[in-house]
Amino acid sequence: MKNSRLAQASFPAVIVLVITVMIVPLPSSVLDLLLVANISIAVLILLVSTNIRRTLDFSSFPSLLLVVTLIRIGLNVSTSRAVLSRADAGEVIETFGSFVVGGNIIVGFVIFMIITLVQFVVISNGSGRVAEVSARFTLDAMPGKQMAIDADLNAGMLSDEEAKQRRTEVA
Repeated sequence: MKNSRLAQASFPAVIVLVITVMIVPLPSSVLDLLLVANISIAVLILLVSTNIRRTLDFSSFPSLLLVVTLIRIGLNVSTSRAVLSRADAGEVIETFGSFVVGGNIIVGFVIFMIITLVQFVVISNGSGRVAEVSARFTLDAMPGKQMAIDADLNAGMLSDEEAKQRRTEVA
């Protein structure tokens, strides 16, 4: 009982945290700490998800992925603000940038373009897939709804007009 209350309260708390991180300018040291924590949690989730034996062993994965993604978006907004307003986003971003780019601006630009392209393709394919699944669920539910209307009509719970109206709402 106590665990379910904690779970119910944690999601709104995370939303408030994400909004706070996006609104309040954070010092670079706090930003570094949050980025290291986020990267550590991401690596931990990756290791756990690759080492589970059954899908049900990590059934909280979709919810956890959503929460971690929301936190990461908040951190992205906060670090972007720090870079644009103070030209300093902390040691973590500077170290990672110098490691990836290696001091060459052209290499950095090419890597940026590749990452942008990959993210665009992933988001486009993902949103298309979400739309397909949503449409499939809607279409799969339609015959059941039609049969329920017919059953209510046959049982005398609906008039002909009410049944027609409900059928147009379903379609």
